[in-house]
Amino acid sequence: MRKVPREAAARLFLGRQHLDRPGSRDLTAETLSRFVADAGGLQLDSINVAARAHELTLWSRFGPYDPAALDRLVYEDRALFEYWSHAACLIADEDRPAWARAMADYRRRHTGWSTWLKANPRVLRRVESEIKSRGPLSTSDFERPAAQGKSAGWWDWKPAHHALHYLWMTGRLAVHSRRHFQKRYDLAERVLKPVEPLPRAEFPRWHLRKTLRALGAAAEADLPRYMTFPKLDAAERRRALKGMLLGGEAVELSVEGLPGRWYALAEDLTALDSPPSPRGTTLISPFDSLLWHRARAKALFGFDYKIEVYVPAAKRVHGYYSLPILHDGRLIGRLDPKNHREAKVLEVRAVHFDGKPGDDALAGTARALRSLARFLGADQVTAPDGPLASVLKA
Repeated sequence: MRKVPREAAARLFLGRQHLDRPGSRDLTAETLSRFVADAGGLQLDSINVAARAHELTLWSRFGPYDPAALDRLVYEDRALFEYWSHAACLIADEDRPAWARAMADYRRRHTGWSTWLKANPRVLRRVESEIKSRGPLSTSDFERPAAQGKSAGWWDWKPAHHALHYLWMTGRLAVHSRRHFQKRYDLAERVLKPVEPLPRAEFPRWHLRKTLRALGAAAEADLPRYMTFPKLDAAERRRALKGMLLGGEAVELSVEGLPGRWYALAEDLTALDSPPSPRGTTLISPFDSLLWHRARAKALFGFDYKIEVYVPAAKRVHGYYSLPILHDGRLIGRLDPKNHREAKVLEVRAVHFDGKPGDDALAGTARALRSLARFLGADQVTAPDGPLASVLKA
C-alpha cells in the first residue's frame, strides 16, 4: 500500500481547492467555473458580517474582484447554477447532467415529502402556475397581506415556501436571480438549457469520483462528509468505491501519522508525489469548502476550528465570525472581522495566532486584510493593540 506524507496530502488538498496561490488569479468565467467544478460547489450563506460566504470564498482565491461581474457570470451568463451539494451551493454548469439526476431522483429519495404532497397538491400546482404566468417570483410574493388576515388569497407563506423548495429541488424550477439575497424562481426551462440526466446507476460513482477529485486524498470518514447531498447510503458508497478500486480507477493509501484507510484517484498518485508548494496568505470563510469537513482540517493541518455564530456571546473564544488565517499552506490562527460599511472601516475585533507568528506571517496577514478592505470598499483597517496592529500601522 502506498504511504503518503501528511504534508503531501495537505498540499494537494490546497491545490485542488485553488488555495496554493491565493489571490493570484483573475476572476473570469473560465477560472470561476474551474474552481467551482474542482471544489464540487461554492457554498452560499446569508451571514454578512464582512461579506457573504461565497463572496469571501472567491476573494480568498482571486483577491479583490467586482461583485457585479460575478453576478453577471452567474445569473446572466449561467456559468454556475444554484442547487444543493454540501449545502446550498453554486455549482459549475459542466456538472449539471449529474445534478439533473439528483433532481430527478429527489422525490424517490426524500420520501418524507409524501404526506405534505398529498395534503397540498393544489398549492404545488398554483405556485408553478403563478410563476409560469408572472415570471420570476420569490417567497415574499406568496406572503399573505397582513391586513387581510387568514382569509387572504389562496396561499399561505409556509405552504408556498415548501412548494417553491420542492419544485426547485426536483428541477421543475431554477433560481433565476437574487434580490437582496432572496432567491427568485422561474421555470427551469426558461433559465437553464436542457440536459440529459446522468444514468441513475452511474451517479454514486460520479459522486465519489467528484469527492476524491476535490480532496486529493480522502480518509474514509471524509467521503460522506464533504459533498453531503444527496445522502448516499453506506452500501451504495461501498459498492461504488469497490468498483473503482477493482477497476484501478481508485487506490487505497495510508497517510503518515494518521489512522484509518485513505483513498485517492489513481491518476492523482503522481500529484501526491510532487504536490504544489503553497505560497501566500489569505483568510478563509467559515463556509469555505476547505472546511466542509472540519475533522479533516484538524487531521491534515492540526487546526481545530469551530464557527461561533451559534455560541452564546459569553462563551465565545475566538469571535462571532472568526476567519482562519492561511499562510504558506498552513492554518496559523484566526481573526474576527466586522465591516462597518457606512464608516468604511474594516475592524478586526479579535485575533488569535496559534503560537507566536513570525514577521512574514504578520506581514502576510496584514496584506490579506488590506486586500479584503479593498474588496469591501473600506478605507481603513483597525485591529486590537498587538503585533498585527503594529504591522498594519507601519
